[in-house]
Order: sequence, then C-alpha cells, then structure tokens
Amino acid sequence: MADSPMYTAPVSGPEKPILEKLVSLRDKLLLLKQDKSTYVKSQDVLPLYEDIIEQVQLLNDARGSDHLVQNRVDAVLDDCLQLISLFFMAVGRNTELPAQYSMTSNIIRLCDHLKEAAFYSTRDLESIENTLRGMRRTLERDDDKHSPYLLARIKFRIEACDKLLHELRDFLSTLSPTMVPTWEKLVSILRALAALNTRSKYSQNDLYELRGQLHDMQKSMQDGKLPDEEGQVSDGQNLVVPLLQRCLRFSDLIEERQGTIDPRFQETYDKLIEIRSQLDRLTMTQAWSLRETDLFMWQRKLDRIDDSRQDGNFFDAEGRPADLHAQRTLLYLIRKGYALIYQLLIASEPVSEALLPVYNQLLTLRKCLVEVQKNGGVSNPRELYPYSMKLNSIDNMRVDGKFQVGKDIPEGQGSVNDLLAECYDMAYELRTAAEDAPEDEPEDD
Repeated sequence: MADSPMYTAPVSGPEKPILEKLVSLRDKLLLLKQDKSTYVKSQDVLPLYEDIIEQVQLLNDARGSDHLVQNRVDAVLDDCLQLISLFFMAVGRNTELPAQYSMTSNIIRLCDHLKEAAFYSTRDLESIENTLRGMRRTLERDDDKHSPYLLARIKFRIEACDKLLHELRDFLSTLSPTMVPTWEKLVSILRALAALNTRSKYSQNDLYELRGQLHDMQKSMQDGKLPDEEGQVSDGQNLVVPLLQRCLRFSDLIEERQGTIDPRFQETYDKLIEIRSQLDRLTMTQAWSLRETDLFMWQRKLDRIDDSRQDGNFFDAEGRPADLHAQRTLLYLIRKGYALIYQLLIASEPVSEALLPVYNQLLTLRKCLVEVQKNGGVSNPRELYPYSMKLNSIDNMRVDGKFQVGKDIPEGQGSVNDLLAECYDMAYELRTAAEDAPEDEPEDD
C-alpha cells in the first residue's frame, strides 16, 4: 500500500532498519485486520504494540535533537500507530492511551477542514471539545502505564487539536449571542444544500424550499445587514452576511449543474460518493457490523484525495483547477467522510467485538424496558416474562460471573455485566410497581 501522508525527506542510514521493521509490522497488522474468521484478542495485539513502541524508541535515539524530520519512516509509523489504536478499540480497550491516537488524527483533519470551510456549528465544537476533555483525562490517568514515547506523541497531538479548536472558537467570537441562531440556521442551510447537491436524484422542490428561506432572510436585511430574531442589527455581520451570500451563490450553482459535476473530476467524485455511502451504512449498522479497524482504509482513502489538493484546490490531469462548483462539492464529501468517521469512533463501545452480540442484545433490551417505563409500566407481572426469560438466558451464558468465548475471557466484562444488572434492576422496578398497584374493584350490579 502507499504511505500517507507522503513525505519527501530522505531516509538516513540508521533509520533504514527501522523502516524495514515498521513495514513488516504494518503488514502484520493489515493481515490481522483482514482476518474476519475470528475475533481479535488482546494477546494478538499487545505483542505488535510492544514491537512498534520499540521502533519508536529506536527512531528517537537515531534522530536525537533532529526530531522534526519527516520522511517515509514517519508515514509508515503513523500507519502502524493508527492501526494499533483501532485494534485497541476493537478489543474493547477504548479507554486506554493507545486507543486515543486514531481519534487525534481524525480530529486534526476535521478541524483543519472546519477552519478552511469557515462555517460550522457551535455544536460541532462542543462535541470535539468534550471528546478532547475525555482524552486529556485518559492522558493524565495513564501517564505512567504506557511508553513515554507514545505519551509524548499523543500529548503533542492533543495540544495540536486544542490549538485548532481555539482558533475555531476565536473565529466565531465576533458573533453576538442574539446572532448565533441566524448563524446556525445559515450553517444548516448550506449543509443541506451541499447534501442535496450530491444526492443520486436531484430534487428541485427541496432546492426551492431552501432558497426560499434564504430569500426571506435577504429581504429582511437592513442597509446590507442581517437582523437577529428580535429584529435588531447586532455584532457578527462580518460572518453572517458573507455566509448568506455564499449560500445564495451555491444554490444558483446547484440549479445550473442539476446534479452533475465537471467530467474532469467525475472519478474523484465517484470515489468520494462510494466512501460516504459505505460510511453511512456503517453508521446505521455499526453496533452490529463495525470492526473499528475497518475505518483505517476509509480514512486513508480520504487522506489520499485530501492530500492531492494544491493550495486547497483540485487539479485535473493537465494541471487545470476545478471550478467553484466542483471544488465545493468535492470538499463537502471529504469533510462529510471525516465527520462520519468521527461519529463512528466516538460511538465505539469499550467492549471486545467477541462480546458485542451480547452487549447489543442488552442495549436493545434496555431500550424496550425504558419504553415500557415511559408508557406507564405493566399492569401485570406476567407481561414481563419475555424480558425476564431473555435476561435469564443471557445471565446463564456466564461462567463464574464472566462471559467466555471458548476458553477466552474477552475485554469489556465490566460494561456487559453493568448493563445486565441495569436491565435486571429496571425489570424488578416494573414488577414491583405492577404488584403494588391497586387492583380494579368489580363494579356493583
């Protein structure tokens, strides 16, 4: 496979054995990723992790103070760390330090694109900030449990994420609180336009509806400025007015192109549509079908296309730049891809894939019990028999209080047992409430 990202600095003599070892380790990780005949175990992953950390130490020693060099060794090492990070998630060790590496890579890409796009929701930033807060807690908790070399790398990457997040918040700082809803509405409309533009069946009515909202906002302008929801012109015009104009211009481009893209970029467009479709499917079925390591290839495919840009734009085979419509369409698909990967990463449960079938059954059972509670409970304890039978069947799978697969005890026992106990508690509360409820008295003749 090709390396990503691509570096041009030469590999020095002392680093060549390190590169060969890292390439070998990456190949082993890729073979392990492709083997779907059985679930991944911690004992499959940990020796490879130790080997990678050993090469990181050797690389640091070889470079000394010249640690900022970036060449093919760094590219292959990044692949190895990405894969080992996703494997830690696949075996249910999400809360450990190595698992954080892949998330930092995704957040850096995502923040870079939000900064470049210059439009995003405050909710986007809140989600990233919450994720980083959890990663910092992991960093503090595990600072003496893992290699200091890995610790330093992840700490540096979290700091890079923090810096980008700070810049994104600064960009929105000129928005007055009363203008935030207007900004959020325009962000939502522009994203809806971008999504509409990439649908397999183009909808003229949907475009007219979105454009109608834009025209209503345009008509409400006072001396070239947008009022807030209370009709007052407040701070943030430098952001909301250009975004309104951008939305209007893009809606015109969408109508002109009628769902087609410049043929010069059709191949790239088709690749990005396929990536988005696959990731969309995973978001719908991730609880049952996702192995976190599958995300590696999708992220790398996005990285290849993203890194092929020059000065932010796409160029055809003859070196001619993409027009505005093609550029915005392709960038939207790249950003959507990174956003979907982010969603899948934060949705990953701290449970080994071997225990996911049981864990997902319990999640479904809990949802059903929650719905029963919301709808007033049960009128008779007998109505709880199906839930009790399912809970007992799952409970009977345990051996000495643990769920086993063969002779293995997969990671995530605590999460599954906690969920099982929660379901038992909910069923008990429903049964008690039904038994304590006063019986209806028969009516007198």
